Amino acid sequence: MFHVEQLSDYRYRKSFDVVVVGAGHAGCEAALISAKMGCSTLLLTIAFDKIAQMSCNPAIGGPAKGHLVKELDILGGQMAENIDNTGLQFKILNKSKGSAVWSSRAQADMSAYRLRMKKIIENQENLLARQEMVDELIVEDDHIYGVVTNIGNFYQSKAVVLTPGTFMKGRIWIGMNQYSAGRAWEPPSEKLSDSLRKIGFTVGRLKTGTTPRLDSRTIDFSKLEADWGDDPPAPFSFRTKRIERPLRPCFIAHTNKKVHDVIRENLDRSPLYSGRIQSIGPRYCPSIEDKVVKFPDRNSHHVFLEPQTAESVEIYPDGLSTSLPYDVQLKYLRAINGLENVEIIRPGYAVEYDFVPPVQLYPTFETKLFKGLFHAGQINGTSGYEEAAAQGTYAGINAACFVQKRSPLVLRRDEAYIGVLVDDLVTKGTREPYRMFTSRAEYRLILREDNADIRLAGKAFNLGLLSQERYNEIKDRERQICSHIDIIKKSYVTPSNTVAELLKKHNIAAINDKTLLDKLLRRPQVDVELFRELYDGNCSKDDLQCILYRIKYEPFIKKEQRDIEKLIKNEKLRIPLNFSYDKCESLSVEVREKLSEVKPATLGQASRIPGVTPAAISVLMIYMKKFRLSKHTLE
Repeated sequence: MFHVEQLSDYRYRKSFDVVVVGAGHAGCEAALISAKMGCSTLLLTIAFDKIAQMSCNPAIGGPAKGHLVKELDILGGQMAENIDNTGLQFKILNKSKGSAVWSSRAQADMSAYRLRMKKIIENQENLLARQEMVDELIVEDDHIYGVVTNIGNFYQSKAVVLTPGTFMKGRIWIGMNQYSAGRAWEPPSEKLSDSLRKIGFTVGRLKTGTTPRLDSRTIDFSKLEADWGDDPPAPFSFRTKRIERPLRPCFIAHTNKKVHDVIRENLDRSPLYSGRIQSIGPRYCPSIEDKVVKFPDRNSHHVFLEPQTAESVEIYPDGLSTSLPYDVQLKYLRAINGLENVEIIRPGYAVEYDFVPPVQLYPTFETKLFKGLFHAGQINGTSGYEEAAAQGTYAGINAACFVQKRSPLVLRRDEAYIGVLVDDLVTKGTREPYRMFTSRAEYRLILREDNADIRLAGKAFNLGLLSQERYNEIKDRERQICSHIDIIKKSYVTPSNTVAELLKKHNIAAINDKTLLDKLLRRPQVDVELFRELYDGNCSKDDLQCILYRIKYEPFIKKEQRDIEKLIKNEKLRIPLNFSYDKCESLSVEVREKLSEVKPATLGQASRIPGVTPAAISVLMIYMKKFRLSKHTLE
């Protein structure tokens, strides 16, 4: 282990409160939030010009991912505001479904997004960014003590946040051709994961991939369907009043039988299907090879042609992630209608990389082995910019709290999608790249995009990440929404020709008697536009939507709230970190092993470990009472 006297071995050394390793979406958010909370922060990156680079698709948001971006925004994160200022198209997805699953998504100008974030980082007080590669973590006893870079510099720190993305021993595959890189043509980090293994971490291997990039000048867009966004566009950030940018369309293409035949004929040249790639790829963002093999009855798949920047000719064909050779990529692309003469600017590729299974973390994202060491992003086995940014914000906040000796931020599953993400990772772990979905959230009727500010304002304010003025505004909004709901529940709609015409216009059966307004609003066909005509309260459209949703789903929301009360009760039963499960002889060996591996912080977390049954939890409660552990409650 490291000893303090060894500091003299380093000719250049400097001290910081927090060091963040990696400047992808997780690293940028972690460094910014740490600095905003008053910690002297160092951000280290392999490539200074690639800060906040969008490695894959040029978009932010999507199902459940939009929820994450809204939540990190109210907690002081930067992603939402950055996309509002650099987006090319904005759209609310799933509008035909209930608003619990409505999700914001925006096409990004990749270059503008990266440059704006870089500028913000360069101008953030308390934050210094440098281009150096971290080779080794320095630990002493059970504490992190700093990092050593590839040029021999030592940076001492009270906390370290690791966000290396796909760079740890990254290996690129294009057909049978392979080379070491963290991103195409960018050097990997060859020594960091070795350092992690050396100090006791279990390290695994995952795979992800990206699509070829196409030359728009060689695409016949007249053969494709244009796909425009919403007008007017809805912002991501609660701080953005309106989007004032020129917007652009995407275009929809389709694969076909000829495309699929080309792919099938060349599977022996795919490193994925020839057995050269052994690591596990993302289940929910499959390569085109996976789609063709696993869905043989499908003769067509959507391909969304998305602009990468406002100025460049590059097009991103979303849906065509691949590791096939260059000539095969070109052949199947040219079999798509409208792409008969297409040229590839950059080939698609697969990338394998090291990760650290996240069951080795506490619910604060601090590692169990070393105090002050936090992990965020793809090192935890996740995929996606939004998952990374949310983790970066969360880990950055907790690193700052650790340095400042403040109580950490711990979000429950009923409080935020970030809470669901964190709990899934540290409790269940992952053997494949993890992606957030609305279906992962049991309490999604409560965890909506429209109320993310209301849900998390108190926590953001207590952390000093929300001004008193903004906090008061959010509290006032919540009070006004509740006041309007009280009024609506006492209001009636009286039959009249005007009301009859309104209901007929929306294909709703007429009313014959005086009817409570809230009862009428619960009819499935009632939308926010009809609500506005039936109710004369002075409300914004966003508030009307929130009110309508609460009224429509009130019985289901109340049921969720009862379930949450039970959840909170178990979350308050704290299990000491040094508790020995070997003493619980009534538990099976399998259950004891799983509990010992995860080391759940609470009885609630223990109940969510795969394989730990309700009967096992009952037995564990008995042991907790026996050893007087049930008095240990969370503050």
